[in-house]
Amino acid sequence: MSQFFYVHEENPQSRLIVQAVHILKQGGVVVYPTDSGYAIGCLIGDKNAMTRITRIRQIENDHHFSLMCRDLSELATYAKVDNQAYRLLKSCTPGPYTFIFKATKEVPKRLQTSKKKTIGIRVPSNIIAAALLEELDAPLMSTSLVMPNEDYAESDPENIRDMLEHQVDLIIHGGYLGENPTTVVDMSEDTIQVVREGAGDTSIFI
Repeated sequence: MSQFFYVHEENPQSRLIVQAVHILKQGGVVVYPTDSGYAIGCLIGDKNAMTRITRIRQIENDHHFSLMCRDLSELATYAKVDNQAYRLLKSCTPGPYTFIFKATKEVPKRLQTSKKKTIGIRVPSNIIAAALLEELDAPLMSTSLVMPNEDYAESDPENIRDMLEHQVDLIIHGGYLGENPTTVVDMSEDTIQVVREGAGDTSIFI
């Protein structure tokens, strides 16, 4: 049976955030709110927790996972970013974007796409997600909580509880979130490519 925390959307209770991070550090799988619906995540180096996530979502090994980062200070550790890309990211983060970069050696191979050796990077603007990442002091291995045969990330934490309370360790109720997918921007090659138009403005990449 998973734990279920009601966390204030604008002023997250610090004791609950601390407990959530403790669960992650104990190998937990956590469902939490982002600026594009609910996501499911675990520590970067936790292979067992990642396996649980792939089973829940029924995804293949070449799925494009993302690293959820608190800010851009963690970027160079995990992604190969030139100055132009960094300036663009600085202008639109935090926000509803997923950026794809070539991964550095610090990213476990199981998190990289098998062919291009890339990794997704996000800096969420959701206050609860930001508090979680700040307390963790490290990125989260994460993917949107899109259940099998669905097109969008889950938005209702009560429904998530009904579906997953025996499969995850913690569900953070951070409000009911609308269908609001991120804009996906591929910066892994010389030419910037908008892969998916979502909530984030694409005009700055044209």
